[in-house]
Amino acid sequence: MKTQDTYVRARVDNRLKRDAERILDRLGLSTTEAIRLFLVQVRLQKGLPFHVGLRKTNDDILLPTRMRQGALDSLYDD
Repeated sequence: MKTQDTYVRARVDNRLKRDAERILDRLGLSTTEAIRLFLVQVRLQKGLPFHVGLRKTNDDILLPTRMRQGALDSLYDD
């Protein structure tokens, strides 16, 4: 295997990191191995290895403020 010579650093929420590491551990992967797999897939796919997009409608803009805030808050709870 080729010697690794570059570092990747990212700041993430502690809970997100902990939860992800628990899942990765069950898969037999370290965080480093998972990141490496992700980057290899980006190179192979020439893009993200999953769909990223916006909703097809803007109906959620019409929701009451507290519901919109709840939806936004839930993004950070994952």
